[in-house]
Amino acid sequence: MIQRAVVATEHPGAFRVVVDGHDQSHVDLADPTRLAFDYVRRMGDVLDAVAPAGAPVRVVHVGGAGLTLPRYVAATRPGSPQVVLEPDEELTALVREELPLPRRSGIKVRPVDGLAGVAALRDGHAEVVVVDAYAGGVVPDELTAAPFLHDLARVLAPGGVVLLNLADRAPFARGREAVAGLRAAVGRVVLSAEPATLRGRRAGNLLLVAGTGPALDGLLATLQRSAATSAAPYRVLDERQVSDGFGGGRVRTGPG
Repeated sequence: MIQRAVVATEHPGAFRVVVDGHDQSHVDLADPTRLAFDYVRRMGDVLDAVAPAGAPVRVVHVGGAGLTLPRYVAATRPGSPQVVLEPDEELTALVREELPLPRRSGIKVRPVDGLAGVAALRDGHAEVVVVDAYAGGVVPDELTAAPFLHDLARVLAPGGVVLLNLADRAPFARGREAVAGLRAAVGRVVLSAEPATLRGRRAGNLLLVAGTGPALDGLLATLQRSAATSAAPYRVLDERQVSDGFGGGRVRTGPG
C-alpha cells in the first residue's frame, strides 16, 4: 500500500509531501516563490527565463505531487493557464485538503498519467512542458522513450520548450539516452546540473531543456547568469558541452 503524508517543517507555513518515504515536494503556503529544494530552484530559474517577467505562459506539468511549481508559476506569472497530469488521485486529494491552492490559481489537475494526458492535448497547446514525474524514486522509462517525447513535441507551441528533470549519476546512461531522445523529437538541448554531479562525485538532478530556434539562445544566456549568482552553485552546459559530456546515447524506443 502506498504511504502518503504531508509533514510540517521547522519553517512556519511550509510542508513536505512524502510518498513511500521519498520527499516529493516542499510547499510554502505563505510564500510559494520560495523553492527549498536546490533542483526545484533551478527549475524555477528556467520558468523565469521562458518569457518576460510576469507574462502569463501556458504550462503543462507531467507529475504534480504537492504542486510546487504550478504554485510558483501562478505567483510569478498570474493568469497562466496550467494543466497538471497527476495519476495519483489520493495524493491530489490529500494535497488539496491540507495544502489548498489559492483561489483563481488557473491550475487544473487531471487524474491521468503523462502518456494519456499528453495524448489528449491539442497540437501546439503548451508554451512549456515540465516533466517531473517519479515512481519509486526514478523517472518511468516510458517518459524518456521516443513515442512520448515526440508527443511532447506535438503539443509544443512554436518557440516552446520542454523541461525534463532526471535523476542520474556518472556515466549518465539515462541522461545520454534522454538527450538523444529530446534531440530527435524536439531539437536543441541544453542542460544544468550541480558541479559535483557533473564530476561524477555523486548522483544528482539533470535538468534538460529542449527547444528550437533562437529563443533557446536567450534562455541559455539567462540561465547561465542565474547559475553564476545562485546561492546553490550549478553549471549550465550549452549544446556543444552537452554533446561532449552527454553525447553518444541511443534513443529509447519503448519502456523497459
